[in-house]
Amino acid sequence: MTGGPTRPLPEQRNAQGPPGPPSPARGRRRRWPIITAITVVVILLLLVVSDFVAKAYTENQMASQFQSSLELSGRPDVTIQGFPFGTQLIARDFKTVSVTASNETINVNSVGSGLLKIASLNATLHGMHIHGLNSATVDQFTATVLVTFTSLGNVGGIPSSITMTPDGPNQVKATVNVLGLFSDSATVQVSKSGPNQISVKVIDAGWIPSDVLGNLLNFSVSIPKLPAGVTIQSVSVTPQGVQITITGQNTTLSQ
Repeated sequence: MTGGPTRPLPEQRNAQGPPGPPSPARGRRRRWPIITAITVVVILLLLVVSDFVAKAYTENQMASQFQSSLELSGRPDVTIQGFPFGTQLIARDFKTVSVTASNETINVNSVGSGLLKIASLNATLHGMHIHGLNSATVDQFTATVLVTFTSLGNVGGIPSSITMTPDGPNQVKATVNVLGLFSDSATVQVSKSGPNQISVKVIDAGWIPSDVLGNLLNFSVSIPKLPAGVTIQSVSVTPQGVQITITGQNTTLSQ
């Protein structure tokens, strides 16, 4: 019979023996993609870790600068937004920086205590540019500061017998209670009176004698060292206290 492929005899198949192990070159070729992938992952992890370390260090330095510029009693919390951070650091330009603080005090000019206690501070800086080691400029600065009624009363030297509560967007109700023998309320207006000053003034005293109201009749609070380019934009009364909105453009921060 002719035609068709011929099959090797059993003794020929046995003579060929079992297949041998893969060659070393082939094993190396299979391992290279795995080694390369692991190397890339390790490098990426190192870059991410170094990015976070550099970010944490820079945020700490910025916190010290903000504490000095705003004359806060403690160091605020600073968060630099955006990833990766390294490119911003190299350019020394940061797109958005957030600053928060609570239960801090700042120096003010007033008839009462010279320290104004801040319940909370929240600031956002857009376009922060670092110049040298201790100076920076900010394209746009926005901050809200909350001052409790108790803190406002302390800095104004208001008699302890007066309790203040909210009474509208820019008004406070001041209730006087003298030994349970006399009780009445006055209407107090809180407003911006200058680029770095707010005013507190009684606009309706009711039947309360002026000597009982004391400094509450009319006093002002000035923040003497706001950063250059920063001013008080507005003042409003909230259930928690007096909220001061501060804004600025081309603001200069220095340590």
